Amino acid sequence: MRPTPAEEIRKSFVNCSKGEAKKLTLPAGLDSQDWAATDFLGWVDPRAVNNAYLVLPRGEEVVGVVLRANNPPSSALRSSTCAFCLTTHVQSDVGLFAAPKAGAAGRRGNTVGTYVCADLACSAYVRRKKRPSAPQPAETIGDDERIARMLVNINQFVAKVLG
Repeated sequence: MRPTPAEEIRKSFVNCSKGEAKKLTLPAGLDSQDWAATDFLGWVDPRAVNNAYLVLPRGEEVVGVVLRANNPPSSALRSSTCAFCLTTHVQSDVGLFAAPKAGAAGRRGNTVGTYVCADLACSAYVRRKKRPSAPQPAETIGDDERIARMLVNINQFVAKVLG
C-alpha cells in the first residue's frame, strides 16, 4: 500500500457521512506505518471497540469502509477461520464485522458481514509476523500467493459493500 495521509484516509470512506469520517479515530502510529508491509489498513477504535475500519487500495485510489464489530464468542475450545487471510484462530479471536452498504442501500439499513481476525491484523498473519492463536493447516503456497489471496478476499468483500 502506498503511504496515505490522514486526510486522504478520512475522505476515502464510502459508507458513512463526511461528518462521521472526520470524527473517526485513526490508527495509532500512522506516521510511522511500515507501508511496504501494509496491504491494507485495518483497525479497531480503542475508544469504541465495536467500531472498526478498513482502508485498502483499489486502483489508483484508496477505499475506506466503516465496520461494526460484534463481540466474538469467548470459547477457546473451538476454532474459526478468517474470511480474509484464511488464518485459523480460537473462536474468540475471530469476530463478525458488518459494514453498511454504500449509498441508498446503506441508508435503508442494508449491510454486508463477514467473519475476520478480531484484531484486523491479517497482513501480519499472512507474512508470519504475528502468531495466530490456533494451529494452522499445512499450505503449499508461498507468502506472495497468501498475500494475493487475502487481497482478493478483501476486495470481494468491499465490492459487496460498494455494490
